[in-house]
Amino acid sequence: MSQAGGVPEVKSAVRTVALLELLAARGDRPARLRELSEELGVPRSSMYALLQTLVEHGWVRTDATGSLYGIGIRALLTGTSYLDSDKRVRTVRPYLDEASDALGETIHLARLDGSDVVYLATRESHEYLRTISRVGRRVPAHAGALGKALLADRPDAELPLSDEPLTACTENTHTTRATLLTDLAGVRERGYAIDREETVLGIAGFGFALRYDTPATDAISCSVPVSRLTEEHQRRIVAVMREVQGKIESLLPPTSRDPGWE
Repeated sequence: MSQAGGVPEVKSAVRTVALLELLAARGDRPARLRELSEELGVPRSSMYALLQTLVEHGWVRTDATGSLYGIGIRALLTGTSYLDSDKRVRTVRPYLDEASDALGETIHLARLDGSDVVYLATRESHEYLRTISRVGRRVPAHAGALGKALLADRPDAELPLSDEPLTACTENTHTTRATLLTDLAGVRERGYAIDREETVLGIAGFGFALRYDTPATDAISCSVPVSRLTEEHQRRIVAVMREVQGKIESLLPPTSRDPGWE
């Protein structure tokens, strides 16, 4: 049995977490028992019993026929609790408002989680429809400004990336380690990351790492339609976001990933 920190893992707990993460990743695509059983390598009888337990407790929901399964409302309550209890998220939120008011664009806060970034907070622009900014959404770190800003804060040899080909979100996403490393070198030189329609076609992004951790785990970004991205507007975005970045970092001194619980 594999171990975590020297303590044997509890098989049933690992299986439950894997199931919830799989259902969460599917979003609005419910799954059938067979799909879940095959994906996780769990016998159907065991998977069915686990699903019924989680349905009863609200972590999984099912349709009227009992044949389709999706993530349940308890997951939302837990996720909301995570955001509410995080001192950093509470501190950063007003500055997302400040940047949004100044620029009229969509502003994000995200956190690195393995090889992905997870959106923690968003202030939407009123000028265009939401694209990929939903809180809780995961995006490959190599595919956007937020993730690249955080990857660039790490040595190339320590990047949290697998040896597999990089996943493409659009035709502009980096799919090789070589081109990504070249981009990250540019991020380190200029001090911020640029997403040129790499996550969503038609949208550019500018990402700034928040260095209250070493290396940084959180970043902020500004997303803007490429149709409105003039050179003057880009300079304005960078200036405002750098100012906001500095304000946030001055309020949250460097720590050792202390969540700030009191």
